[in-house]
Amino acid sequence: MSIEHKYNLKITWTGNSGTGTSGYTEYERSHTIEAEGKPMLLASSDAPFRGDNSKYNPEDFLVASISTCHMLWFLHLCSDAGIIVTDYTDEPQGILKMGNAGEVSKFSIVTLHPKVKITDPSRAEEANQLHHEAHKKCFISNSVNFPVEIISSAE
Repeated sequence: MSIEHKYNLKITWTGNSGTGTSGYTEYERSHTIEAEGKPMLLASSDAPFRGDNSKYNPEDFLVASISTCHMLWFLHLCSDAGIIVTDYTDEPQGILKMGNAGEVSKFSIVTLHPKVKITDPSRAEEANQLHHEAHKKCFISNSVNFPVEIISSAE
């Protein structure tokens, strides 16, 4: 039996500067993202696309979604394996390739750089291997059409 999970959000454009979209430079790209019971997020497009660099943008969210999905699966697998993780950080990087006129722009790769601390350093290699399993299970990574690479280190 297949199970479905639904994710309902409310996106509201807040960038009307008074004349709506009367011209490409006449409106802001600012918007809010809301989900029931969660704090509102202020967002925009990225700065190269006339956005507000102080706010998160869709590209940030895509890279963060891949990274956090991987992290949550990794922590789950470590817990199942009896590997105690005490610290986890990642500095993921996504590369957006801009197409020429008429070509599609799209992400070409996202690279995760998880750094993990565990209580038993003798299991560091085993912990690093669990990143491969986490990658296979991450439904966000499974939903994108570009490679996701993992360069991990456990100590």
